[in-house]
Amino acid sequence: MTSSLWPARLHHLRRDSMEPERLARWYGELLGDRVEPLANDEWLVQGHARRLLVGRGAPGAVPWIALAMRDTAHLAYYAAALDRLDVPRVPSPTPLFLEGAFAVTDPDGRRVVFGLPVRASGIQGTMHARLQHFVCASVRVPEMLAFYRDKLGAVESDRVLEGEDIAATFLRSDPEHHSFATFRAPESRPDHHCYETSGWMDIRDWADRMASLRIPLWWGPGRHGPGNNLFFMIEDPDGHKVEFSAELELMAQETAFRSWPHEQRTLNLWGSAWMRS
Repeated sequence: MTSSLWPARLHHLRRDSMEPERLARWYGELLGDRVEPLANDEWLVQGHARRLLVGRGAPGAVPWIALAMRDTAHLAYYAAALDRLDVPRVPSPTPLFLEGAFAVTDPDGRRVVFGLPVRASGIQGTMHARLQHFVCASVRVPEMLAFYRDKLGAVESDRVLEGEDIAATFLRSDPEHHSFATFRAPESRPDHHCYETSGWMDIRDWADRMASLRIPLWWGPGRHGPGNNLFFMIEDPDGHKVEFSAELELMAQETAFRSWPHEQRTLNLWGSAWMRS
């Protein structure tokens, strides 16, 4: 079945902090990106193929994520598809999309924004790492899967099973293995966002950059089972995880999802894993 969402790509997200300027400047130094103030105590961190908004709010929160559509016709077609499914649309919260953008609210209360990007200016930074996916933990994984797959039109790539229960699910909105995923956990919360690099040598170079900034690797390097990508993770000052990835699997829209057992090797084929539940 053809997805009305396809192809859409994660364009930016909003991170909250009690000290938004401090966090924005931390990301600016981490990525080598430009940092600039916006209205309402919001800060923009932007580099090549990556944007991050930082605002005042609960530490570690990600109140919304934003996906860029192909063009105006695609955005209108998708809005009509949501209307046919009775998915309520609300105004867009982001200043980085053009007029006509809109948002929906998922079962955990997080907004998902759809629109067309404002043309970026003042881009800097030389190291390749494109903002690629967002992952959350949830107490209601089956409801999240049903919403993102059956309402929003994301395509399920992989699921992790413990018996008959879904412990995690990975969904794609273009050929890359996942632009969104959710893991079962005792509470609903952000899990991590990820920057996709161009290959294994980029992983080395970004890890060397972490060393120069005295930021320890929190997990990895390793290789995920779902997605088959190389990765490592760090933590930002609020404890939110940040992943750097390479060689994420590509899948055709019609490819069926696969199932994996809920075990450490699924999450890291090379060794130990971060088990959310």
